[in-house]
Parts: sequence; structure tokens; C-alpha cells
Amino acid sequence: MIDLDEKQERVLLAGIETFENSESFESSMIELAELTKTAGALVIDQFTQKRERPDGRFLIGSGKLEQIRFAIEVGYIDTVIFNERLTPRQNINLENALGVKVIDRMQLILDIFAMRARSHEGMLQVEEAQLNYLLPRLVGQGIELSRQGGGIGSRGPGESKLETDRRYIRTRIEAIDKQLKKVEKTRETIRQKRSESGLFQIGLIGYTNAGKSSMMNALVGVQKVQYEKDELFATLDATTKLVQLGDDFTVSVTDTVGFIQNLPTELIKAFKSTLEESANVNLLIHVIDASNPHHQIHEETVQKIMSDLDMIAIPVLNVYNKMDIAPTDFAPTLTPSIQLSIKEENGVQWLKTAILEKLHDLFDAFEIELPYAQAYKLPELRKFALVEQVVEKETAYHVKGLVSPDMRWKLDNY
Repeated sequence: MIDLDEKQERVLLAGIETFENSESFESSMIELAELTKTAGALVIDQFTQKRERPDGRFLIGSGKLEQIRFAIEVGYIDTVIFNERLTPRQNINLENALGVKVIDRMQLILDIFAMRARSHEGMLQVEEAQLNYLLPRLVGQGIELSRQGGGIGSRGPGESKLETDRRYIRTRIEAIDKQLKKVEKTRETIRQKRSESGLFQIGLIGYTNAGKSSMMNALVGVQKVQYEKDELFATLDATTKLVQLGDDFTVSVTDTVGFIQNLPTELIKAFKSTLEESANVNLLIHVIDASNPHHQIHEETVQKIMSDLDMIAIPVLNVYNKMDIAPTDFAPTLTPSIQLSIKEENGVQWLKTAILEKLHDLFDAFEIELPYAQAYKLPELRKFALVEQVVEKETAYHVKGLVSPDMRWKLDNY
């Protein structure tokens, strides 16, 4: 009987610890194993080495290289994945020395993005990132666009029979750029309309698998608008939905791709328009996985990427999620913050209350007299302002509340 099941790729992980990465090295290697699992492969072995600096030819030393070569033979290894970014020359040297496919952390992440991309825009963004990564490697006996045997590192454009001609690749990148610029214009138009509508805009950001999609679904309600699963990079595409926070007050909430350590620059460039969905909001909700022992490193990673995307000036509400499975001695490292589990019954209500409290700090107080003849305007007012008190007087309603500084002009109509 012929076994038609696809053979699971057997992988060996390797990484070097230097003075520069010593603090995050352990968590980074754990994450590399999780990324490999997400890509559908099986981790058989792992090798690490402490070095003052990476070796120019092989990244690792000759002794460690021999150990890995022996482990490949004994463990029937198909692929070696390095935690560090390899130069094109290092990649060639390692494949020649080890006799198996060698990729780095960057190509692994690109591969997962290719696997996760669902929308036409997402597929284009991933393809552009992969081609930009592969372009300098298409020299001599370097990485081919279509690897024999497939597996990790061969998804996306790697699966198609593209010519390994640098001029062709550049032409393809230019064509993708043009298509993405059209999409970016459409996104900008939508953002402009959203801004003009008077809606207060909230963006969910955070490390991958922190629970952003679960939070999005909980805020929206019964309907599951965003795919959620306990895995890295479960969602790539930006999704924006309307959420009612109290009475009729409505905001827009945007969920987008999660961050990770050493996110490839090719991806940041390709996903620029998608990431800008969160860069053009009035409030950011930074979602943090409280159950992850390395959450502080995750926080620092997110803050660095926020800085790179010029998002530091946007107000932030820090939310520690997954408190139901967090250690009993958990202590938040970012303040002010709130702690909850969005999966628990009262989690979404705590989150909405925290958002409203944050808005009290960001909004301006107002008082207006609304004539009874214009009472029909009150429901409309409640949609873009936090109405706290409505008192009936002789000829009008006396309304007290809070409104976003950007929307204060709309009170002129009342």
C-alpha cells in the first residue's frame, strides 16, 4: 500500500549567542522552534554556540559545523534553519558544507507569511518581500527560486517556475510595486472617509499570538470577523469594524499583522500600507501576552517597531491579556495598564470600561443647549461624543459630555 501522506520536513535549528543578543537569545531560539512548527516542520535537534562575533564564512565555528554535519547524518535532517540572518555567501558555504537545504530566520518568517496570506494584497506584499530577499542570493550556485523537493522556504514565488534572472525579478518587483501603490491609494481614500465621518479610531497592536484577533472578535460581538488560532501570524490582513462602547457611542477598531523579533525589513517595507492602518488611529491598544515568560522582550520589540513607524506620539492603552493562564506572581512591566483575559465572561466589559476611562483623559468636556425642536439630533450626538448628562430645561436639553478634540467642530451643528 502506498502512503500518500506528505512527509514532514525534519529540521535542525542553529544559532549563535553574542554579547549583543545575549538578553533575548534564549527567547529567540524558543520562538524559532515555534516558527518552525508553524511552518509545518518537525524540530529534531538544536545547536547553539557562544561567540564574540559571527564567523565570516559559516557564521559558526568549524568545530560546531562538524557537530551539525554529524547530527544531520544521524537524524536524517532535511533542512537547517539558522536564527541569524545569513549573507548570500554564508548561505552558499553552509549548503555546500552540510549537503542539505539551509535557510535563516528571515526566510522562515517570509515562508510563513506566504502560507498565511489570503487576500490579493497580502499575497502581493509577501511576494514582493520574498523577491527582495532572494534577489541578492540569485548569484552563481546560490538559492534557487524553485528548490528541489519543496518544503520550508519554497512557498510563494518559490513554487512557481520563475526564471532566475535578476532583470526579470526586478521587473516583477516593479510590477508588484505599481499594484500595491494602487491598493495604497484606495486604503488612503478609505482612511480619509473614516476620518471625515467623525468616528474615533482605535488600532490593535502587539506581538504575534498575543490575542489581538480574539480581542477584535470579543469587541465586535457574536460574529467572528477575524480568524483566531493559537499560532504565530494567524492573521495578516488588516480588518476594521465598528464597535459600540456604551449607549450609542461608536468607534472603529482595526486589527492588523502582529510583530516579532527581527521582523524582516523586506516585510516592513512590503506591508507598509497595511501597518499604516494602525499608524493613523487616535488610540492604540497594545495587547501583551501575560502568560509568556518573555513578555518584556515582546513589549520592547513592539515599542521599537512603533518607533520605526512613527507611532510613538499616539496615545496607548496597555492591556495584559491571557491572565487566566498567567503565573500567579505576574507583575506588569508597563504602566499604566490593565490585566484581563478576553476569553473570560467579564473580559470584554473590563476592556470597554478601560477604553472609556482612557477616552476621559483624551477628550474635552463640553456643555450645550439643544432646543427641543432639535431633539432628533441627540442620537447623532451620542454616536461621536460621550454624553454623560442630559437635563430637561424650559426650552431645551442641557447636555454635558466629552468629545474628541478632532471632533469638537461638529458641536457647531448643535
